[in-house]
Amino acid sequence: MSKVVLITGGSSGIGKSIGEFLTQKGFIVYGTSRNPENYPDSQFSLLPLDVKDVKTIEKTVSTIIEKEGKIDVVINNAGAGITGPIEETPEAEIKANFETNFYGPINVIKTVLPQMRIQNSGLIINITSIAGYMGLPYRAIYSASKGALELVTEAFRMELKGFNINMTNVAPGDFATNIAAGRYHVPLNEVSPYLKPYGNTLDLMNAHVDSGSDPNMMAKAIFKIMNTKNPKVHYKVGAFMQKFSIVLKRILPDTVYEKLLMNHYKL
Repeated sequence: MSKVVLITGGSSGIGKSIGEFLTQKGFIVYGTSRNPENYPDSQFSLLPLDVKDVKTIEKTVSTIIEKEGKIDVVINNAGAGITGPIEETPEAEIKANFETNFYGPINVIKTVLPQMRIQNSGLIINITSIAGYMGLPYRAIYSASKGALELVTEAFRMELKGFNINMTNVAPGDFATNIAAGRYHVPLNEVSPYLKPYGNTLDLMNAHVDSGSDPNMMAKAIFKIMNTKNPKVHYKVGAFMQKFSIVLKRILPDTVYEKLLMNHYKL
């Protein structure tokens, strides 16, 4: 029987690429979107789900189980970007970002685990970010929310070992998607002391996304992981230098690494 896959945030970007690739490989794919009716041409089924609303998570998971009798793989892909000086970032926006990037995936996991225990099998893949391995200037909240999910996954894996359920993180670098258009960013303020450095950093971040890797690279990586008997704890997918930046953080003194980041962002 074909494996049943649930992908949160499947209407665009990385989630859409993964869904289309897995559909072509013969998997039964269910993606989610807050407004699936806006994507009538999707190559796979899209169900309504908002990761900030537990009731929609429970309804969508129940719908899939009723129809398919199982859920083999869950890909927590739904996420939101956020940029800005920490001092000027509204508390409500900080909380909203964690609701989407951290609490959302946890609630999806909690909802699917009872079914996976019944099956005595399952794979959960959390899409995090290379940004979650370091505190990036003007992306601190995003880095923190993705880094938190990385750490929770490490603990979750050990708690689930006895149920034959695997979990892993996949941290992408910059990919050519529309994430920049959908993220919250603190407006550039002419009287802000951060105006120039934040503006320069924002331009650089947007350029990185525009010149990012093909999202199909992520789809192929996910497919490979799904066919791995014992997935690793962490995977990184993206340009060499972005992945290598994590290695540098491990081996360089903190202040040296900090200087490299500041030079990169021209701070």
